[in-house]
Amino acid sequence: MRKSILLIILQVLLFFSSQGQIQRNQIGLQFDKIPTRWDEGLPLGNGLIGELIWQKEDKLRFSLDHAELWDMRPMKDLHTPGFNYAWVKEQVLADNYLAVQKIGDHPYDREPAPSKIPGAALEFEVNNWGGVKQASLNIETAEAAIVWQNGVKMTSFVHAKQNIGYFKFENLNSLTLKLLAPKYEGSSGNSVGGPVDGDDLTRLGYKQGEVTQSGQSYRYIQQGWGGFYYEVYVKWNKTDAKTIEGQWAISAHYPNKPQPEAYKKVTSALSYSAARQSHQSWWANFWAKSSVSLPDPVLEKQYYLELYKFGSVARSNTPPISLQAVWTADNGRIPPWKGDFHHDLNTQLSYWPAYSANHLDEAMGYLNHLDQNREQYKKYTQWYFGSGGLNVPGVTTLVGEEMGGWIQYSLSPTVSAWLAQHYYLHWRYSMDKDFLKTRAYPWFKEVARHLEAITYIDQNGGRQLPLSSSPEINDNKKSAWFTENTNYDLALMRFLFAKAGELALELNLPAEAEHYAKILNQFQGYHLSENQELKFSKDLPYNQSHRHFSHLMAIHPLGEIRWENGVKDREIIKNSLQLLDKVGPAWWCGYSYAWEGNLKARAKDGEGAAAALTDFATAFCSVNSFHLNGDQTKSGKSNMTYRPFTLEGNFAYAAGIQEMLLQSYAGQMEVFPAIPQQWQQVSFKDLRAEGAFLVSAQKTNGLVASMEITAVKGGKTKVKLPFKTHSVGFQKGVKIMAQNSEYMELAFEKNGKIKIDAGK
Repeated sequence: MRKSILLIILQVLLFFSSQGQIQRNQIGLQFDKIPTRWDEGLPLGNGLIGELIWQKEDKLRFSLDHAELWDMRPMKDLHTPGFNYAWVKEQVLADNYLAVQKIGDHPYDREPAPSKIPGAALEFEVNNWGGVKQASLNIETAEAAIVWQNGVKMTSFVHAKQNIGYFKFENLNSLTLKLLAPKYEGSSGNSVGGPVDGDDLTRLGYKQGEVTQSGQSYRYIQQGWGGFYYEVYVKWNKTDAKTIEGQWAISAHYPNKPQPEAYKKVTSALSYSAARQSHQSWWANFWAKSSVSLPDPVLEKQYYLELYKFGSVARSNTPPISLQAVWTADNGRIPPWKGDFHHDLNTQLSYWPAYSANHLDEAMGYLNHLDQNREQYKKYTQWYFGSGGLNVPGVTTLVGEEMGGWIQYSLSPTVSAWLAQHYYLHWRYSMDKDFLKTRAYPWFKEVARHLEAITYIDQNGGRQLPLSSSPEINDNKKSAWFTENTNYDLALMRFLFAKAGELALELNLPAEAEHYAKILNQFQGYHLSENQELKFSKDLPYNQSHRHFSHLMAIHPLGEIRWENGVKDREIIKNSLQLLDKVGPAWWCGYSYAWEGNLKARAKDGEGAAAALTDFATAFCSVNSFHLNGDQTKSGKSNMTYRPFTLEGNFAYAAGIQEMLLQSYAGQMEVFPAIPQQWQQVSFKDLRAEGAFLVSAQKTNGLVASMEITAVKGGKTKVKLPFKTHSVGFQKGVKIMAQNSEYMELAFEKNGKIKIDAGK
């Protein structure tokens, strides 16, 4: 009898642990033809290089990209003498805002650079192979495949760790391919496109690079701006009578920054099969970090596709995720919004899912980039704000230089406070004390120094910014400026000083913590309507549909206003979200729906969260899952029906799913806090909670059956019990400090583990 029980338990555990793998094998991308647009292509990448596989006319096309391909000429006019924060305030108050626009943002709209630029393309002759039987992407192994009617099979991957792309063709005698350079000379006739459509590449003024062929290889070298050049190299050869294999690489070369050349990488590359083993090993480890099982196939498929894309664009040693990351537009134009780093929403949302999904290593690329460019940020802060400390431009180049744009946001005074949250989250999810001491707290300290310096105490004793804004409310009009703190800036500054004090105490710095508390208490409360709804500012209620929920930052992502705080905060959350729905989504983008899913989850509204995320997945994404910003169904979910591709909505979506399954931001751990009532069967494995805990839980027949917690570092946590009655199924290295019918307080040793089951 005992053996039978143990066998059943083992089978259940094996089933539970294998769910993610089974589902991912079934998900991927499956087409009965090759996609015919670049933004519908099969995506491959490793954070530094990327590939999109699609069909252009009658050719198979690989669009090749590298994250460090940038034209980094300074933005024209931005450093006009006298242009700074104080001068902008003078012009705004003098009703001379056009003077500000001419310097701060008109050049961003009208100049082609600074900008991300594309790499090159490979084109293969395939028109004699008959129709396509299947084009697919296996996200479990990060490998694309196409099979033609005549039996030819193509497979391709971008190696997860080595910056080389691989392709293999089977069942054919010969292969015809070309390496095609972007068209940098010879206008297409539509040269000026603006930020969304992108300018013609010819406006960069480059002399067209040369593509040279030598046997079964091509080499392309393209000179850019300021001594920059990049190289693309591809070679291929027969490995047997019916198989042809090839490799490609791109290298980016800046003055005084030597890099290995592309042709050297390729000529020393491993064979397809040998490279594939280490490539798949990396991806197996990536997928082993966590998994979810949802009863909704649409939401589950989109979730895994988002995590796949995250694994394709994020590494600790590569640039952070820009608007399109390693999939720059292959349409002869500069990418939408120059493919840059937008820190007024886009980069932040892109890293939301990293923490709970247990992918802290991949998220480090973001923080490494910020730390590497600290001196540049300090230089900018001194120039524009005239203050010490540190602020980051809201729109930057690859090396953190300011680019302008709508300067309320591209030169906002509180950008670094939002970025500080990612330092805080990494600390809370890792509990790495050295990271806290050497990286997180120093960032908070420098940002606090900047904000304290530029704010002033008004006649009522409140601390104010000279000029405030709320992305991207009132767009780029004079009315987008406020002389009192908006709820957006207020939430960020309150968060910054509150957490700076918390971190100071963690490091046993009571005097510094006391100073931050004093500053925090000088900020006013949030601007609320008579109906207890969050407003944009003191005098501007939420009265217009807008893509950026900047007025709701205090709810999410900052968690300053929390459901867990009780009746008052719950009223603000419920009323603010009801007003959001009432005003409607006329001018939302796809990321708005993804963000709404997170907000609804924080409000414990599972139905609302699932509905918002479903709208995102079904109306705002390409067939390959890329977020296209506008409503592709044209079914009224937004007046925006365009299709510029950016990634932040994709990753905010994944975070929304995780918020539905596990929340730990409010000083307690809660499983399944916001799932629809009809979700009878749902589970997750090894999602990470604040405090560096790995959590698994399973819901069966509408009831939570079990939850399991493992401490990565050890420490205390408070768990909200999801059971009517419960029992401890397993306990090692864990002390139960206190418990009642609702909560359990636990103290863990390192690697301590506890399993809590529903009572019989």
